[in-house]
Amino acid sequence: MKTKHYKIGQLAKLTGLTVDTVRFYENKGLVHASLRSDAGYRLFSSTDLARLQFIKRAKAVGFTLDEISELLELRLHPDAHTCEEVKQVTARKVQELDEKIAELEKIRMSLKTLHTACCGGPESAEHCSILQALDSMEAS
Repeated sequence: MKTKHYKIGQLAKLTGLTVDTVRFYENKGLVHASLRSDAGYRLFSSTDLARLQFIKRAKAVGFTLDEISELLELRLHPDAHTCEEVKQVTARKVQELDEKIAELEKIRMSLKTLHTACCGGPESAEHCSILQALDSMEAS
């Protein structure tokens, strides 16, 4: 049975990615054209298609390219790794997100406090409590 190969445009269309994104992933070493056509086009395999679909799904749940690279390594050599290793990658990501959410909640509360303190009237902003607070706040 002959293996299916795709030009970069076909691969992009099948994955819902742009050609530039596929090239970017190729430049980052996440996918590799396996062959060249007689006309010199880079050709990608079905394995590359599956790999790009994996990358797209991993990006959709928030993994960075470095984290995706780590997951791809685990996926490429599953017999050399454990489910625990994969779970550790996701646990680190959840912890990172929890920290970001806590920081965003802190920022939100600060903004709400500033917003509530301002009268929001039609007078000049010369004595605006929001601007004054931002002038006097220490950077964190």
